[in-house]
Amino acid sequence: MRIGSILLVIWLIVGAVAAGQRHEFTRAPEGCNQVATIAVTILAGPLNYVGVNPKISCKVPHPSK
Repeated sequence: MRIGSILLVIWLIVGAVAAGQRHEFTRAPEGCNQVATIAVTILAGPLNYVGVNPKISCKVPHPSK
C-alpha cells in the first residue's frame, strides 16, 4: 500500500509539471473550462508526455426567458 501511495503522488506531481509546462498556471482560471482542463491534465500524469492532451468543455445550460 505504501508503494502505491508513493506512485500516486509521483503520478500527480508529473501531471502538475506537465500542466505547468503548458502554462496552465500562468493566470487564474476564469471558468469551468480552465479549471476542468487543469484538473484533467494533472490526473493524466505521465500520459501527457505520450500524446494525451486533455481539454474539457463545460456547457452550462442558460435559463429560458
